Amino acid sequence: MVTNFEINLMSARNAAVIRIRVITGIVLLVALVLVARLYQLQVISFETYVARGEGQYIHTVQNLYDRGSIYFTTRDGEKVSAATIQSGYTLSLDPSRVENAEALYEALKQYIFINKETFLYRATLENRVDVEIREELTEEEALAIKELDLPGVSLKRQRWRYYPGGPLSARTIGFVAYEGKTVGEEPIGRYGLERYYEDTLHRKSEELSVNFFAELFTNLGKLISEDPEKKEGDIVTTIEPTVARLLQNELLKANGVWRSELTGGIIINPKTGEIYAIDAVPTFNPNARGTSTLDHFTNPLVSARYELGSIIKALTMAVGIDSKAVSANTTYYDAGFLEIDTETIRNYDGRGRGTVSMQEVLNQSLNTGVAFVVRTMGQARFLEYFNKLKLGSETGIDLVGEIHGDLENLNTTRSIEYATASYGQGIALTPIAAVRALSALGNGGRLITPHIVKSIEYEDGTKKEIMFPEGDQVWSKETSEEISRMLVTVVDDALRGGKVKLPEHTVAAKTGTAQMASNTGGYYEDRYLHSFFGYFPAYDPEFLVFLYTVNPQGVSYSSETLTEPFMNITKFLINYYNIPPDR
Repeated sequence: MVTNFEINLMSARNAAVIRIRVITGIVLLVALVLVARLYQLQVISFETYVARGEGQYIHTVQNLYDRGSIYFTTRDGEKVSAATIQSGYTLSLDPSRVENAEALYEALKQYIFINKETFLYRATLENRVDVEIREELTEEEALAIKELDLPGVSLKRQRWRYYPGGPLSARTIGFVAYEGKTVGEEPIGRYGLERYYEDTLHRKSEELSVNFFAELFTNLGKLISEDPEKKEGDIVTTIEPTVARLLQNELLKANGVWRSELTGGIIINPKTGEIYAIDAVPTFNPNARGTSTLDHFTNPLVSARYELGSIIKALTMAVGIDSKAVSANTTYYDAGFLEIDTETIRNYDGRGRGTVSMQEVLNQSLNTGVAFVVRTMGQARFLEYFNKLKLGSETGIDLVGEIHGDLENLNTTRSIEYATASYGQGIALTPIAAVRALSALGNGGRLITPHIVKSIEYEDGTKKEIMFPEGDQVWSKETSEEISRMLVTVVDDALRGGKVKLPEHTVAAKTGTAQMASNTGGYYEDRYLHSFFGYFPAYDPEFLVFLYTVNPQGVSYSSETLTEPFMNITKFLINYYNIPPDR
């Protein structure tokens, strides 16, 4: 029989065991937290804390500027820096210690770029002990100034945003800047990816105590309770730097030759929506924005609408084919003009061709031909397809400032509005929305989501792949194959008389020339927008190239302005990516 003494002894032993286990569990938990914190401090955030370690032990200093990186991705999958952090120094003066401002300026002028009068004014300010003279000095410049041992001169460690590619994809990358003039504020993303991914790229500023243990235990709560939806990281884009450089050079060349107001372009994978290059010129250098205007910072490929002209005929013809209203061999009588709702539309040259097929409508870009397609299929059916193509909607591209297209003219029963829309006049689209729709011509009839960022690499070592759902099916694969065959014929037989045909690769393409709408209603008689798109290999496309130029001078048609840059880009991509022959 068990006595009370034995029962009490057993209870005491059990309680002791429980206490030991609880204490052991607490010790293990604290040890795990400390190990995790040490790993974060010494491995993941090593470079960050090295940069912060500019102060003395237990000396509190302001955190040096930090921000996540943006990367391009090469064709081989390697990351190339597009936006990063540069380290250097700020040069400051203590005017109370400056004995001869003129002599000081002469000693420093080879290292600082500042107006002499401005320097002398700052160097002689009264009641000031710290006046900034020049920011973003390199290590070499700072070392040379330090060796001069000039009284009143001090150098402070500084970090700032730096764009290694300069103007390369600047409208897409964007830049950081101060939003106002509040004391202690930090620069934030203002345009492009810098703004769109601000929450991911931003690094919170805080006062740093360099005492190791104070820093360790102060941040335990942050380590355990950090919001997973607001993690800091770097972004990796689909932009291929060599392709982006090629596109920019071709745009600059065309813009200069034809003295255009603006020239832009997009190179995209029409099956996945990955954008290899997107740009518009004139552009700017985010490292030196002093002479740039606000117009240079925005991205007109997502934030501007245009009447794009005859490239829309390819969409109209695809709609006609898919609705069974026409086929490539369907014919109509072309008198050179059509009278609709008391108004008259004409072919670009006003000339009639007699009885012609739908293939010739695309070959010769006949306005009356696509108007015939709409009349045959019916306005309601035409509008249904254009709504399916989401031409009036935003695409959801990961860039700030995207606007929707304008199909308001189709909210009518008037036939003339539908006739002009069939060849790209009277409706205004963003280039990116047009590219999404044009991609469906070659990819089997699906809508895609154009995008620039492929993944986010977080500071904690995790990685998030950005996934996009498959888009709606707008028309059948058979329609996609048929319109692609027709557009290949346009290039092989009609574009510059067939002289640009590639013997080993199929290219599907269409030109467009549109009158520009005036601000007072109607259209200018002497201002045009030229557009051009094409994809290849035509029956399983890896690339779609879209180009446009605004108000080129001394030239009539886009076949004259944009064929050469398009073919230059096409040939380069075929060679650069080793695209095998498909014919």
